[in-house]
Amino acid sequence: MKKIAAVVVTYNRKDLLLNCIQCILKQENISCDILVVDNASTDGTESAVMNQPSDRVYYRNTGSNLGGAGGFQFGIRWAVEEGYSLIWLMDDDTAPTPLALWELVNAYINLIGKCGFLASEVLWKDGSLCQMNLPKRKKGKGEIPGLIPVSQATFVSLLLPSSVVMKVGLPIKEFFIWGDDIEYTRRISVRRQYPCYQVTQSKVFHLMETNKGSNLAIDDETRIERYRYAYRNECYTYRQEGLFGRLFYLAKCGWNILRILRKAPNQRGKRCKVILESMKDGIRFNPEVEFIQNN
Repeated sequence: MKKIAAVVVTYNRKDLLLNCIQCILKQENISCDILVVDNASTDGTESAVMNQPSDRVYYRNTGSNLGGAGGFQFGIRWAVEEGYSLIWLMDDDTAPTPLALWELVNAYINLIGKCGFLASEVLWKDGSLCQMNLPKRKKGKGEIPGLIPVSQATFVSLLLPSSVVMKVGLPIKEFFIWGDDIEYTRRISVRRQYPCYQVTQSKVFHLMETNKGSNLAIDDETRIERYRYAYRNECYTYRQEGLFGRLFYLAKCGWNILRILRKAPNQRGKRCKVILESMKDGIRFNPEVEFIQNN
């Protein structure tokens, strides 16, 4: 089988990372190298990874906290430049089941490589679907047994061909956190029109503390400012999709303001202000997509 690299981005979550590494090393029927991208952790991550007995685990420190977006850009570039044909992306709190990678690769083989990306089914600790990682199904597309056409997915168990990266470029590091995976997968499936799928038999667990999606209306007030990244980044993403995308973004922001006014337990003015200011910032937010030179 072609050379495969699992790219795992981490930041100060040593124990979760080590569990993730062990789950990857225990994959059945197939194996892969593991490229650990450390966003300058300070909890002993480097020594813990370097002490792993497997010769399939590699480590690089980014030198500073690049956020999830910068970390995944760093890792994907690393994997492509090292000559890996397939890249398996995940966060450090992902726990793949033993056949997760095999099911993704088997689907890739059956599709004769004709896909932009393949996503796993992501479960929470109790086996229910993880609300943070629900892919968006593509309407009007017929289903292939075991494969669900999708237009977007997250970087929690995403199989990505290096050939696609060479054509569409890298994730945008300036996103820092939130939305970099949505922009990237939509760039592949919506703007470049690659067929993309969720592989229902490939299952991973996302070991989040709670099973809920992001929602500014009800999230803890200490996290309100983080949503500036989300709404700014979404503005960029949907601006790339023409009039329909822009209208969708405006409608989504309006709906979220309405939800805040109806459901927020506190800080309603501050929550609404974050959306409105982020919309304004998003109009001026124009990062360039970086490409890897073909050598």
